[in-house]
Amino acid sequence: MNLGGTFPLGGDLPVTRMGYGAMQLAGPGVWGPPRDHDTAVAVLREAVECGVTHIDTSDFYGPHTVNALIKEALHPYPEELVIVTKVGARRSEDKGWPPALSAQELTEAVHDNLRHLGVDALDVVNLRLSNAAHDYPVPMSVAEPFGVLAELREQGLIRHLGLSHVSAAQVEEAQAIAPVVCVQNHYNVAHREDDDLVGKCAAEGIAFVPYFPLGGFSPLQSGLLDDCAARTGATPMQVALAWLLQRSPSMLLIPGTSSLGHLRENLAAAGLELPADVLADLDRIGAA
Repeated sequence: MNLGGTFPLGGDLPVTRMGYGAMQLAGPGVWGPPRDHDTAVAVLREAVECGVTHIDTSDFYGPHTVNALIKEALHPYPEELVIVTKVGARRSEDKGWPPALSAQELTEAVHDNLRHLGVDALDVVNLRLSNAAHDYPVPMSVAEPFGVLAELREQGLIRHLGLSHVSAAQVEEAQAIAPVVCVQNHYNVAHREDDDLVGKCAAEGIAFVPYFPLGGFSPLQSGLLDDCAARTGATPMQVALAWLLQRSPSMLLIPGTSSLGHLRENLAAAGLELPADVLADLDRIGAA
């Protein structure tokens, strides 16, 4: 199956550019077990059977339940499968996402991921520095928390490090401590504040992994997107994903779903080549 080719994450982990994000496997509000356990397991297995080699997760999804599902569905893992997780937040009793950036919290989070995924080392760990709602205070400097993860990498518990919710300046600050192999920020055809950072990542061989590539909890809605979809014979969401793949050679996608039908639709988007006139019209959405 055409999954957009591969990208050498960290230089030594070739992953399919169309991956899978596991967040939606948790219950409503990314809390608790999935609505349908058997379907969740089936989605994970079908993604891998279709050739996906990049799965994005976190132990605070659920919390813990998503990583447990991944282990149940896929362990022992195929040699080519790369599981990317993230630390730096926790789930509160009110279902919030407060930061968890102390050395103790980060270390415990890494060990939780190791245990719940059933691995001796984590392929990639993203440091989640902020939160989309900006409703909790977070440090402007990445040096201290990223330094903690760099030490765990030196111990062999982590192979590669990435960042999430960060600015270009914070990426540069982290790079002075340890190599950054991926940046995971909010980005899609309608939300393009990170255009410059996308270019920077491509120039430096860093993967840019947009979260909410389809709008997240508020799905993308645009008459122009609908029109482009009609002209290409695809769904609006497929067009939005295809636009991202054509936006940058270092773009890696992790659309999430708990539905087998939506999984198949998302994966099929990797085979969609958008003509120049459609790309030009889609660029107008981000400029609006």
